[in-house]
Amino acid sequence: MTTYNYKHLYYFWVVAKEGGMSRAAERLGMAVQTISAQVRELERSLGYQLLKPVGRNVGLTEAGHAAYAQAEQLFQLGEQLPDVLRAATEAPQITLRVGISDGLPKMVIPRLLGPVLGQPNLRLECHDDEFEDLLADLALHRLDMVLADRPAPSNDNVRVYSHVLGSSPIGWYGTSAMTERWATAWSATAPHHVPAAELSQEVDDDARTAATLAQLPLLLPTSHSAVRRRLNQWFEHHHVQPRVVGEFEDSALLATFAATGMGVFPSPDLMRDDLNNRMGLQRLAGCPTVTEQFYLIGSERKVMHPLVKQVLAHDHTLFDS
Repeated sequence: MTTYNYKHLYYFWVVAKEGGMSRAAERLGMAVQTISAQVRELERSLGYQLLKPVGRNVGLTEAGHAAYAQAEQLFQLGEQLPDVLRAATEAPQITLRVGISDGLPKMVIPRLLGPVLGQPNLRLECHDDEFEDLLADLALHRLDMVLADRPAPSNDNVRVYSHVLGSSPIGWYGTSAMTERWATAWSATAPHHVPAAELSQEVDDDARTAATLAQLPLLLPTSHSAVRRRLNQWFEHHHVQPRVVGEFEDSALLATFAATGMGVFPSPDLMRDDLNNRMGLQRLAGCPTVTEQFYLIGSERKVMHPLVKQVLAHDHTLFDS
């Protein structure tokens, strides 16, 4: 019977997931030389070459693909062990580990997870991080699902799916004092200030909104947010150079600074009531041609987490604005 070290198998599995020794070493917090030596020891124990050079990275040999498939099942079962033991010794409890992309508006998360928040004995673990790091944790089964503002990119080494949960048009929000400044700027943007080519029935308000925003201080999400790219295109379409006074990676921080009166900021209209009731922020204008999208990203497993399945099955069209 062939014997091998399961820790070596784990290192090989992470290397295959990450597509290279350097990224695996970074993910594991270990030296590249250590990871490489452990994988070579696994190959020696099994008697097969598992990895082969592919440019600056590594790929799987035929034996490597077979070993990877077995390791995938093995470590997936290992991730479930704490829950199995807890269920055997305590009151029934079900854990849902959710990755929250830092570009996603935080106030919308309870709406997206609404179908499972009433689950008896739910233990919810939310992890806020950058999009790419969350996908890596999902691939290693450290997360059950990821909520993001964009779909996962294609990757032959990671089997995931991206499901659209819903979308919401963007609105512009500010304090009551900013509302007065908006009214003044809006009055100044009479139709003759808008290019004649844009004065159709459908785009008149949209163009005038852009012209009004050009006169006000703006707070925007940074370029890591998917909606920022759409807003940039929207401003360019209307020939407006926005006066940006602040950029924020965290959506909650963006709203917090807006509440101080620092500037006007964009937010999904889905959050309109929350922004008004919790922070006293008012909707100044709509931006219906720009939308924020919400995705659930999960890993393709033989057995899907029951709560992930419940979120996917829910009719989220009720909150599409």
